Parts: sequence; structure tokens; C-alpha cells
Amino acid sequence: MADASPDAAKVKAAIERLEALLEEMPAQLLALSEAQALAPAAGMRWSRKELIGHLIDSAGNNHQRFVRAQYQKRMSFPRYVQDEWIAAQGYRERPWSELVELWRLYNRHLLHVMRRVPAAAFGNVCEVAADEPGALGHHMTDYVQHMEHHLQQTLA
Repeated sequence: MADASPDAAKVKAAIERLEALLEEMPAQLLALSEAQALAPAAGMRWSRKELIGHLIDSAGNNHQRFVRAQYQKRMSFPRYVQDEWIAAQGYRERPWSELVELWRLYNRHLLHVMRRVPAAAFGNVCEVAADEPGALGHHMTDYVQHMEHHLQQTLA
């Protein structure tokens, strides 16, 4: 677990990268057919639909962290049990275009939220699990890195 928060420049760079991804990726994702979206993503057991669903889940979990952790020096959050969330939500059954649009819009909102987080809150601790970043600023930068990794898998 990281102890120190990232500097404001790293968080700003992550926010800028998120903005770029939200401009670049929807058209690339929507170029995939329904059949391609149902196929497993590169190196994954999940379909591309499930992988985008996982990114939607990540947005939901991190939304809570990005908002709540601004106001307390230390907060505990439930661990994300990804396979159970994917199974419960049935992402394979949803139209690909709707999943892409939900991912895009949720992340447009998170981009707005992330821009509003004061730098003084970047060091506030988000307790989730020992193998996840601790400081809010690290959660913000890790969120974008995690997204980029899975988007690359989705398009591979």
C-alpha cells in the first residue's frame, strides 16, 4: 500500500489522460460488432462486454472513493468482488452500444468529479485492501491506468 500521496502533477496528468481516453475510445469501441463484443478479450476469460462492464463497476466503486474520501482523512470501503459483480449484472445480455455509452457517460462525470478534488485531499487514506493504493490521489491515478490497461485488452 502506498503511504504518500502522488503529487498534484501526477494526478493532473491522469485526469488529462482520462479526458483523452474519453475522446479517443468510444468510436474505436463502437467499431466492434456485437459478435466481437461477446468474444473474450485478449488474455481474458471475460467477453469484451464483461470487460467494459468491469470498467463500469470500477467507475461506480471509485466514484464513492473520489467523493467520500475528500471529506475524511481515513475511510474504509468494501472490496470489489469482480466476478460476482460481473455475474450479477449480466453484461453479456446488454447491447454493446449501451454499455459503451454508459461507460463513456459515467466516466465523463468522474472526470468532472476528479477535477474538483482538492489537492489537500490527495493524501486522505482509502482503506480497501492491502494490495490496492491507499491514498486518494493514488486511487485516482491507478483508476486511469487500470482503465487504459483494460481498454487495450478490449481492442486487441
